[in-house]
Amino acid sequence: MGYVRLLRRRRVLALWGAQGLSVFRDRLYAMAIMWLAWEKSGAAAMGLAAVAESVPYIVMGTVGRRLMDRFASLRALAAVDASRIVLVALLPVAWSVFGLPGMLVLAVAVGVAGALFDPNLGALVPDLVRPSEVQAVYGLMDLTGRVARIAGPGAAGVLLAAMPQSALFWLDAATFAVSAAVLARLGRGVHKTAPTGKRPAVPETLSVRGLARSHPATGAAIGVHGVAIFAQAVALALPALLATMGAGAGAYGLILATTGAGALAGNLAAGHVRLPARLPAAYCAVWAASGLLLAFNGLASNLPVLLALAAATGFVAPFCGITLQTHLAGFPAGPRRRLMSLDLTVIRTAGTASMLVVPAVAAGSPTAGFLAGGLITVAVAGIGAAAAWWWTRDEGLRVPQPEPEMSRD
Repeated sequence: MGYVRLLRRRRVLALWGAQGLSVFRDRLYAMAIMWLAWEKSGAAAMGLAAVAESVPYIVMGTVGRRLMDRFASLRALAAVDASRIVLVALLPVAWSVFGLPGMLVLAVAVGVAGALFDPNLGALVPDLVRPSEVQAVYGLMDLTGRVARIAGPGAAGVLLAAMPQSALFWLDAATFAVSAAVLARLGRGVHKTAPTGKRPAVPETLSVRGLARSHPATGAAIGVHGVAIFAQAVALALPALLATMGAGAGAYGLILATTGAGALAGNLAAGHVRLPARLPAAYCAVWAASGLLLAFNGLASNLPVLLALAAATGFVAPFCGITLQTHLAGFPAGPRRRLMSLDLTVIRTAGTASMLVVPAVAAGSPTAGFLAGGLITVAVAGIGAAAAWWWTRDEGLRVPQPEPEMSRD
């Protein structure tokens, strides 16, 4: 019911629709560019396209703080989406005229736009709701993202079979146009209000390094996130694990569907249950539970056990995202944006590095791979939880939620 109440507000409904479209188009874009790269130049081009899209996130999060701050408004983000209309629509043209180098240049430009857009939008979401509704609104955004992640690749596959490849890029560009219009309209209604409630004593101009020093528990949580993303890439070796049991593609699809169903159920709980006071410690503990489930996959002896583990893994996953986002939302706008950008940079770096080594290594011995990946996650997350608990042992309350800064319907 918390989600329903939020969606009755026009501003939240509009942003929710734009965010859902954003995740959907990201999947559409990824499918389209990977297919184009594969069709024209094979697997090596696919890898280059993936790296070209991810590297800007890493670079921007490392050295792009000042540029990031210039796009910290809905109107500025509307302009970013407007630029992506042109960039995405030109991708097939660039390939035809300049080949792989031309496509990679545009892919990098699209990645830069995404690196500016994603953390800024995430940091602006809490300002649309009351402090007590921050957890629920992040839960709503998480739910939308999970549905779009499931529907996006399937829709892209259907569309690729029904229309020319270039038309898929034009459709993707059209989704950016809709999102830009929504954000521009929302941006016109923004106004500042007098500060209310308490906030952490964090200067708006504090650097990422300064934030990590003054809030080590938050830094530990973000560090655990990166290590967990790296270690859990072993899950991509699931087909190899299934092969050792004599199972095939049907079993793999069933496990993916079960994980998705568990995640949807977990989202409904994570978006509404009362979270613990020490959110960084709780966040690390959730990752420890997720790592334990991953390790158990290596010990599973049959498909029913794997299905049960898949449902449990899916159920736990939304608690990871919503817990960290709710914690970061408690910081003032500037530090919040920088911390969200740092988290995105960390997981992009870890994800890109892990894709180069972890699945291939795990495929050679899937049982050992799942055990190693899971136990590494448990160990690092356990240490992170203990450290975060120690650093916040004198805090009686969770980090205060941000005061609202936008008009509400």
